[in-house]
Parts: sequence; structure tokens; C-alpha cells
Amino acid sequence: MFSLIGTLISGLVVGVIAKFLLPGKDPGGLIVTIGIGIAGSFLGSWVGQFFGLYAPGQSAGWIMSVLGSILLLFGYRMVSARK
Repeated sequence: MFSLIGTLISGLVVGVIAKFLLPGKDPGGLIVTIGIGIAGSFLGSWVGQFFGLYAPGQSAGWIMSVLGSILLLFGYRMVSARK
């Protein structure tokens, strides 16, 4: 339960960090970027657990969360640019 809450809170912060590291115009604005940060934090946790960097139930570290968020933000921009 606490790892889920920790992942959500760190995802909020990581979304803002990803927005600053990958500047540009986002079609969804800051709220979508924060949502992508939360999803990136979950993605970082999952990838880290898959490769054995984190124990099951352990949330991702800051670097892995930021990398996951940047990857998702980049993908979101690519998909939304085609429309």
C-alpha cells in the first residue's frame, strides 16, 4: 500500500522533472504531463523489477522514474504529432 502511494507521489514530481528535461509544447498541458510522470514511475518500477534492480513491490528510484517518464512523454508527443 505504501509503495503504491510512494510511486504516485514520486510520479507527480517526476512528471514535472521530465517536462523540464524535455521542453516543448505538449498537447495535453501540465496535467497530462503529470499523468505521464505517474505512468513513467510505474513503468520504471516494472522495468527495474523485471531486470532485478528492485524487489517486488518496491517503487522505482528517481533516475529510473525520470527515464520512464521521458520515454513515455516522447512517445506521447510522437503519437499526438501525427494527428
